[in-house]
Amino acid sequence: MDLKNELQKIVGAGNVLDSPEILEEYSTDNGIYPPGMPTVVVKAGKSEDVAKVINLANKNSTPVIPVSSGVHFQGCTIPYQGGIVLDLSNLNKILEIDPPNRRVRIEPGVTWGQITDELAKENIRVISPLLPHADRSVITDYLEREAPVVPKYEFAEPLMTYEIVWPNGEVFRTGSASVPGYPDSPAKGTNPAGPGLDFYRLPQGAQGTMGVINWANLKLEYLPKINKIFFMPFEDINAAIEPIYKIPRVHIGQEFFLLNHVDLALILAKQWPDDYDRLSDILPSWTLILTISGPPRRPEERIEYEKEALFDLKKQYFQDMPILEALPGVPGGGRELIHMLRKPWPKEEVYWKNRLSGACQSLFFIARPEDAPSFYEKVVDEAPKYGYPLEDLGVYLQPIEQSRVCHLEFNMFYDPDDPIEREKIRIMNRELAQDLLDMGAIFTRPYGDLADMVYEKATSYTTALKRVKKMFDPNNIMNPGRLCF
Repeated sequence: MDLKNELQKIVGAGNVLDSPEILEEYSTDNGIYPPGMPTVVVKAGKSEDVAKVINLANKNSTPVIPVSSGVHFQGCTIPYQGGIVLDLSNLNKILEIDPPNRRVRIEPGVTWGQITDELAKENIRVISPLLPHADRSVITDYLEREAPVVPKYEFAEPLMTYEIVWPNGEVFRTGSASVPGYPDSPAKGTNPAGPGLDFYRLPQGAQGTMGVINWANLKLEYLPKINKIFFMPFEDINAAIEPIYKIPRVHIGQEFFLLNHVDLALILAKQWPDDYDRLSDILPSWTLILTISGPPRRPEERIEYEKEALFDLKKQYFQDMPILEALPGVPGGGRELIHMLRKPWPKEEVYWKNRLSGACQSLFFIARPEDAPSFYEKVVDEAPKYGYPLEDLGVYLQPIEQSRVCHLEFNMFYDPDDPIEREKIRIMNRELAQDLLDMGAIFTRPYGDLADMVYEKATSYTTALKRVKKMFDPNNIMNPGRLCF
């Protein structure tokens, strides 16, 4: 069979690309993992193309690697076994904006930059991770369970319902999007559960191994009318743990997270590198950041009672902790951060994680906040053994669901054009992950080298996962080589 010819019949000759230059572009990403060359690149023009391409690939046991973002960091889209790179970036329509039901329905190619600008016109927003890249796919980041900066229970699951093409080519809808008459049905696709078996979570964290999303319904939230931001500085991470637990549990605030001075300086620096050098020297070692926001109705009252609750907590539990409305020595006091947090990182600027050295490897996992100091001490003890300077180590702690757990992230910066340094970071990333795993870190999103070490510790789960994968993808065509597949 002439694969290229068959694909051209589906998407048109201009959307099937196999020149060496194009294949080279799709052979790697912005991370630490080695390249892999695809056989062909297919640009889908409409959602119907997706099912046809996957059906063709399934009949011929040809690997399919779905790609929707304009930038990648974790090696998920590198085609190590060749095959078809299915580029979904042209599927970039915002299909419905439905403020009364707090939902928006979008295609997989819609990026953070695109959706933020469009929703802002109607004074609404989707809850994002911390300063995502403007070219990242919104659906991809939600499927990969990127931690939202608002640690409230209702925002922990921003993905509601979706239409997916399973690896066998079958088109399937989840939850209330599956009822007859959708999207004109009363539920409007807002209920992710049922009917029957709940397939809702199968694609989540699957790194493209369980199918391709055609569209998805996401939760909406209003843009606040009034905002205030508070900074709580610490010199010791241990001192930040009690506020991290106490503040979200009284249900006040919106964005809430902890950054060390390196990550915060990277975000706040305006003039590079002078501002970064100055800020990294004067910022506190750790800064806990909280925003409180007033909704469209009676915003002043909301601000007032949440501020009062915050200072009541301080009086009762942590009297010695400063609560600042501006960071000393920072232009504008850092107050512009409150507006930055509701948008992706500006597309015209170097991404904040790439500002220091050109690239960044993020090692992240789920843990209890009370265990964060132990993990931090371990990384600080081990990093110098790899020649990594501690003054360049970024740390980000994101509480999840009222601080039930947290996303803990270590950012290691390196020169992507230096192969020796890049390999050093890859080894450091893998070996640190093993040390942290042994200490109890939970790697719910194991990328690259980390997958084997994680899945070998969960043999019964891995066996069950492979059985499910076999049911939906009997020929193992979807992004083979990822996770335990």
